[in-house]
Amino acid sequence: MSRIVVGLSGGVDSSVAAYLLKEQGHDVVALFMVNWHERVGNITSACTWEEDALIARMVAKKLDIPFHIVDLSVDYKKRVVDYMFAEYQAGRTPNPDVLCNREIKFDTFLNEAMKFDADFVATGHYCRKTEFVKNGKLIHQLLAGKDPNKDQSYFLCQLNQQQLSKAIFPIGNLLKPKVREIAREQNLPTAERKDSQGICFVGKVDLPTFLQQQLQPKPGNIIEIPASFMAKKKQIEIIEENYNKLCFPFPYKPWNGKIIGEHQGAHYYTIGQRKGLNIGGHKEPLFVIATDVKRNIIYVGEGRNHPGLHRKGLFVKAEEMHWIRPDLKMETGEKREFDIRIRYRQPLEKGTIHLKDEGAYFLFDNEQRGITPGQFAAWYSDDELIGSGVIQ
Repeated sequence: MSRIVVGLSGGVDSSVAAYLLKEQGHDVVALFMVNWHERVGNITSACTWEEDALIARMVAKKLDIPFHIVDLSVDYKKRVVDYMFAEYQAGRTPNPDVLCNREIKFDTFLNEAMKFDADFVATGHYCRKTEFVKNGKLIHQLLAGKDPNKDQSYFLCQLNQQQLSKAIFPIGNLLKPKVREIAREQNLPTAERKDSQGICFVGKVDLPTFLQQQLQPKPGNIIEIPASFMAKKKQIEIIEENYNKLCFPFPYKPWNGKIIGEHQGAHYYTIGQRKGLNIGGHKEPLFVIATDVKRNIIYVGEGRNHPGLHRKGLFVKAEEMHWIRPDLKMETGEKREFDIRIRYRQPLEKGTIHLKDEGAYFLFDNEQRGITPGQFAAWYSDDELIGSGVIQ
């Protein structure tokens, strides 16, 4: 049997993961991560890391496994939070959960786990891992979790083969109700605990308040773009077959619409956002269709079906293309069909990746709503996650 360090978070998923490994006869060690200390002005939930740690310790005691705490807050701030602020400042919308997994859980935390002579690191993610040998080399596959409502493979889309070689996902074959059932049967302290929400290890936050810690308010104009304007532009692009244009955000100009209000900073908003605009007088809700942080302008459109919310494609720079399966890496000039996801819990969408020298152009069979620069596009073959990249 193996020595396995479990990232015990104080939630039900990691608790059941630890229980299952113990039942299988492994030498299990619980390690709790402290990644965030600050509270003033950002945390809106009552839960703190001290409370999580206390409950995690209770779980470890119940399972009769060693419990340790490691403080990773310095690395977390530098590699996740500072990155977040920089991306919002640049007008992009980052995914801190993807970064947390790549930079913290399966890097800094994994290194800490190795100090306990661990063979593997286990987490409570709803995903699966399999292995096979190809040309004499062991290949690790990252697969979607069996629970379609909880599949978290997307959050691990930036992992590499070395990280996967040390990873174990004990609950990946289970449905969430079954995980709860196991926790209740074993009287685990986390059995009825609600799932965590918000930014990875920071908690449930009011995002504008959180961002205002480093990004100062800066009043600017909200400009509404008529649906008729975008519909006409799209017809021209389709006639010209200019698919390069279809893969990038439309370059709105202030004269394309009319000023209808004021915001407190373009860097606080993201594509598809509805809340926080505080503008009335419209039959349908307004949605953010673009942000311009240089001019400090937010462009909005009326209704969920506004043409500005939908795009045929996206672009990922060559240096941002990450292959979980390097053996399946595409060659320049090649095109290949995949199932593609542009955000967590979004249904997989059919599309084709066209790889060029400068990067990859993703063209979808159907237009996609709310493609957002800074988020990750992940591509799958059946239920296997093949690679991912940052949307431009």
